[in-house]
Amino acid sequence: MSNTVQETPDKSFPCKECGAFLTFLPGSHSLTCQYCNTINDIEVSNEPIEELDYLSFISNAVNTEAKIEIRTVKCNACGADTSLKPNVAADDCAFCGSPLVVNDAKISNILKPKSVLPFKIEQKEGLKKFKDWIDSLWFAPGKLKKMSQDQRLTGMYMPYWTYDSTTITEYNGYQGIHYHETEHYEDAEGKRQTRTITRTQWYPASGVVQNHFDDVLVLASDSLPREYADALEPWDLHELVPYADQYLSGFKTETYHIDVKQGFDQAKNKMEPTIISTIHQDIGGNEQKIDYKSTNYNNITFKHTLLPVWISAYRYNEKSFRFLINGRTGEVKGERPYSTGKITGAIITGLLVLAAFYLGGVWGGLTMLIIFLILLFAVFK
Repeated sequence: MSNTVQETPDKSFPCKECGAFLTFLPGSHSLTCQYCNTINDIEVSNEPIEELDYLSFISNAVNTEAKIEIRTVKCNACGADTSLKPNVAADDCAFCGSPLVVNDAKISNILKPKSVLPFKIEQKEGLKKFKDWIDSLWFAPGKLKKMSQDQRLTGMYMPYWTYDSTTITEYNGYQGIHYHETEHYEDAEGKRQTRTITRTQWYPASGVVQNHFDDVLVLASDSLPREYADALEPWDLHELVPYADQYLSGFKTETYHIDVKQGFDQAKNKMEPTIISTIHQDIGGNEQKIDYKSTNYNNITFKHTLLPVWISAYRYNEKSFRFLINGRTGEVKGERPYSTGKITGAIITGLLVLAAFYLGGVWGGLTMLIIFLILLFAVFK
């Protein structure tokens, strides 16, 4: 175990030419100066990314793993804890768009990340994806597209745990073998017919299966809807680099709310379908049933890693909506409001089309259908 490291909050990196504050350049391993355009390379370590032993970590009451000291502010609206850029006097929450009370910032000590996946998608490309997504929404409120013109994207490094483990699972169950029988019956006309029936013979089965899991990914924050965050997968984790503060320069960082132990419980849930699939393969036959299983988790290791997400949070009718972009692949997922008026109008128009078919015949119905399609594209889009 290494000694605890205390680092200065709000660490900044001066340009080697003009001394101005540097920000990380997505898609590179360098910091760029927005004033003199000087490229300042980040020294990338060739050391392998360290995995920590899970059992040793959770059993150590006073943990001596390296920590970092950061200045964070908690959003009073959604509860997210995010880091602040240097010398920030006012800011908005990236997760819900609410104003942050920067004066309430606090200093926190968190487990130092072992690795980071640097941003690859630039903000300009992210904004285009956001606007394209807004433009693609059907039955969206008319004001939404106007709002998107002035919308901002926030680059956020989200905290994740990754877990490795070897599992050994004992099970008892049954193997189902199909066989066929010929059955005679009379059809509706009273004629004698035959058909083949598939039946299943069940046999007891038991055994032991083993699986190895590598980098099972668990979001360590409650600030994002988990189903939306999961929809950003897969991540190119083979491109992880050893953690360096420079990659975070110019971006915000969310601190973890889910600890290592809670994260492993979620990792087990992610491992479960693979374990069950392996048991089914081991049982064999045409069908399988599992009556009992018990899994031991061995050689458990983990690491704290940061993954890049572009976030846009906007408020509509006093409700927050979020739009997420995978900062590596450009995969998108978003929440959106619906226009009740437009949906009602579409339903009424549809009913008019049906009435026209019924009362005015085919030609009247086709005419109304054409009008309906025009309304959809011209009004409801």
